[in-house]
Amino acid sequence: MFIVLLKFSGSRSQAGRFMDGHKAWLERGFDDGVFVLAGGLRPGAGGGIVAHNTTRADLESRVADDPFVAEDVVSPEIHEIEPARTDERLAFLRG
Repeated sequence: MFIVLLKFSGSRSQAGRFMDGHKAWLERGFDDGVFVLAGGLRPGAGGGIVAHNTTRADLESRVADDPFVAEDVVSPEIHEIEPARTDERLAFLRG
């Protein structure tokens, strides 16, 4: 399982230009069964994604395809977590 942090960078003001592409990219991640949660980092620092059912290499490639990343609107950080314990509602994340 992975946590992806997309923190705004110096080109934050360009976010509006690439928002449609970013939303389509997110939708593909959900449709492919890789993204299970996405939302904003508070207060207004960027966004975060929980991803699973993928490899780190594939996720790195997927993240690089985000228009926000490609256009330097955000800077990505990918953190891998090996779940040892979950609430039963999240059991699917244990792999």
